[in-house]
Amino acid sequence: MSLLPLEDALAKVDGGIAPLPAEQISVAEAVGRVLAEDVAARLTQPPSAVSSMDGYAVCSSDLQTQPRTLTRVGESQAGGPFEGTLQSGQCVRIFTGAPLPAGADAVIMQEDTDVDGDQVTFKEVAFDGKFVRRAGLDFSKGDVLVKAGQLLTARDIGLLCAMNVPWVKVYRKPRVAILATGDELVMPGEAVRESQIISSNSLMVAAMVTAMGGVPINLGIAGDTEESLRATLAGLNGADILITSGGVSVGEYDLVRNVLGEEGLDIDFWRIAIKPGKPFMFGKIGEIPAMGLPGNPVSAYVTAFIFLRAALKKMQGLPFEQDKPMKALLGAGVPVNGIRQEYMRAVFSHDDQGRLVATPYDKQDSSMLGNLAHCEGFIIRPVNGEALQAGSETDVIYVNDSLLSV
Repeated sequence: MSLLPLEDALAKVDGGIAPLPAEQISVAEAVGRVLAEDVAARLTQPPSAVSSMDGYAVCSSDLQTQPRTLTRVGESQAGGPFEGTLQSGQCVRIFTGAPLPAGADAVIMQEDTDVDGDQVTFKEVAFDGKFVRRAGLDFSKGDVLVKAGQLLTARDIGLLCAMNVPWVKVYRKPRVAILATGDELVMPGEAVRESQIISSNSLMVAAMVTAMGGVPINLGIAGDTEESLRATLAGLNGADILITSGGVSVGEYDLVRNVLGEEGLDIDFWRIAIKPGKPFMFGKIGEIPAMGLPGNPVSAYVTAFIFLRAALKKMQGLPFEQDKPMKALLGAGVPVNGIRQEYMRAVFSHDDQGRLVATPYDKQDSSMLGNLAHCEGFIIRPVNGEALQAGSETDVIYVNDSLLSV
């Protein structure tokens, strides 16, 4: 069976994934969520002219020369404005954020005054608008300031609050069912017999799902029998996507494709031209998308990094896309590449000219979680790429487990 090129596989997964419905939540819970509709300001900010300094509100025509002494006739605080109208020859004590009194058009900082009772001598001239925040300086009622498809940051939450928006519509969090397969697997902390290994893939993928804004549903470990796999799949109800780990290669006990086929799985493709991660499967069980990750942990991570992250983005209203690669210099040579696009684990540094340098690990075995956990990114080697010496330019991508790009 031929290997499906990566770009073709990405296009097929993109076509099989759809954004989830929207839900309304409190703005206090909305950080890290993606807006499903535009949001307009419900008020003007500031609603009227306010002071940007602690000082005195004045008529600028009174202070065209200095020094000049005016009579203080009141005070304006945020929440306690001066109710009268300022006349020529008068001033009002004012504090930052307080409304500018009627008749005033400027503020002089308190540091530029001398005060004697209600007589205030000004040592600075004034002009119309000095230290004044005009009404609507930030935004006006009806302005669309936060748009559909936007991933909400802490700054956006502050803006939404200032807009007087208590609720927002966001795309629902994806519910991701995760199933590990294999008689050889045991959970962390359990007794490990000879020929058994710790199940790391399912919890690693669950952690990625959480970091990407989804809700992982751990279905546990299915043994290498049809009965065990069917029983474990009973927990699939209510999930938006199924992720399996292991059981999709050509081995004698690889039952996932057969059992899921009996459950209604329609396989779109199986086996792709990437390294590590060739035995990757994508299809649907009814209307639920299903991804089959390889059993080797690095292969499972790389395929989840490429396909699952993009799928979770789209399900939450973001574009189905990869983080953009960047250029770096190789810190060590790399050999000729074969017919699969390779993702080599690497550490990054900078040379004395500030250029990014990517140094691959000597060992790239797909079972080695140690250098996967400590790597900072991947060197992307193209199909049939020629051997490169240290110092050559190459494409790299940072490892990033969250919705936000590095």
